[in-house]
Amino acid sequence: MRVLLNLSRAIDRLTEIIGSLTGWMVILTIAVGFYNVVARYLGRLIGVQLSSNAPIELQWYLFSLMFFLGFPYILKHSANVRVDFFYTNWTAKQQALVDFIGTMLFTIPFCILGIGVTIGPVLQSWGLLPDGSWGAWELSPDANGLPRAPIKTMIIVAFVTLLLQAISQAIKYLSVYKGYPHAAEIIQADVENIPLE
Repeated sequence: MRVLLNLSRAIDRLTEIIGSLTGWMVILTIAVGFYNVVARYLGRLIGVQLSSNAPIELQWYLFSLMFFLGFPYILKHSANVRVDFFYTNWTAKQQALVDFIGTMLFTIPFCILGIGVTIGPVLQSWGLLPDGSWGAWELSPDANGLPRAPIKTMIIVAFVTLLLQAISQAIKYLSVYKGYPHAAEIIQADVENIPLE
């Protein structure tokens, strides 16, 4: 169990790094949005086009990335919406068992299914043709738009990182259920964002 918990901690560290990046993406998204608004109105005022579809699409891409990369962080910190009529009154072992079963039956298969379903369209976006050869990337239909392949690839990255965090959570839930020492404190520290030594 100690090896599995060490794996879980390594995944958790990766999730924390990715989660902190999403915080910076919020600031970057706001900055790009601010630029888009100022460039549009200033350009109209002076009669020069100062913006194009690229920064508008960049703002959309950054907004999407916040969600894609935020999913594992939300799962780790149990920030998802719950309806806890019975769950809150259960013991830590009962909660861990329900969470473990839910993770194994729903979250992990959902991630695997998501990865499997998106691989084909993402490869096509990168230019994979039906005959197996490679063509041009999928581009935005708008003038001066950005390529679609990189943002579509992030869908797979999102599912992979969510899958890793689901595995980490399953390990922690199992350790609580089995009564492994300090396992419940690890989960509580995740929820409350308390650094562990």
